[in-house]
Amino acid sequence: MTGAGRSTAAKELEDLGFYVVDNLPPTLLRDVVRLVDDSRGPQQPIAVVVDVRSGSFFDTLRANLAYGVTGRRSTLVFLDATDDVLVRRQEAARRPHPLQGSGRLLDGLRREREVLASLRSNADLVIDTTNKNVHQLTDRIADAFGTPEAVRLKVTVVSFGFKYGIPIDADLVADMRFLPNPHWVPELRERTGLDPDVADYVKDRDAAVAFLDQYLAVVETVAEGYLAEGKRFATIAIGCTGGKHRSVAMTEEIAQRLVDHGYDARPAHRDLGRE
Repeated sequence: MTGAGRSTAAKELEDLGFYVVDNLPPTLLRDVVRLVDDSRGPQQPIAVVVDVRSGSFFDTLRANLAYGVTGRRSTLVFLDATDDVLVRRQEAARRPHPLQGSGRLLDGLRREREVLASLRSNADLVIDTTNKNVHQLTDRIADAFGTPEAVRLKVTVVSFGFKYGIPIDADLVADMRFLPNPHWVPELRERTGLDPDVADYVKDRDAAVAFLDQYLAVVETVAEGYLAEGKRFATIAIGCTGGKHRSVAMTEEIAQRLVDHGYDARPAHRDLGRE
């Protein structure tokens, strides 16, 4: 139903790894499946969003979803809500209903219910979003279609140099300039934080050990909140003066500890080699 959360559900499915196609005429469904199979393989999940704008194409939807037609198992999900909630959402969005014509918004919703009645009755899963907010709807979609891998927080831990500026996409920023700088050690100056000797010099200090233990606890607390709010991607920026020694070593260590704690984490080094 228009206003029941179609765009939110589609975005969540995309975040879960689905190839999403919006407002597709069902007669083209087999073509989409074939193209995705050829380009990404049959293991790539597909989500096709079909709404009332597809009109008479609804008559062919079930036939085109049959397993023998596409070669895939399909699940038909119907999003619904009460009329008063749908009216309120549409008015807030300031959009006319596609079936409203010259009538009232409620008239368009009633026509839509008539058109979609058979689809709703045949749906494998009906999600009533009347009392759901955006986060609750994404959680419901994730529960139904997410894999353990897909619903984990994906973290990029990126090192940077403060003299080049803080990464604009950072969710969290930590400053490693409180640690001794290997730049002032002649035998370490030309090396980077990826070198074991430099990494040991940075990490094997009481201050570094204390920071790592306490900061990881903070990150885990934030991560739980992110997931609860439907946010599944995070960027942690770890900085030092030039992004060569301290931030690189600590970024590698933080990323590895996050992996050890079950997060999908990877290190990246924005300014390494920039000097």
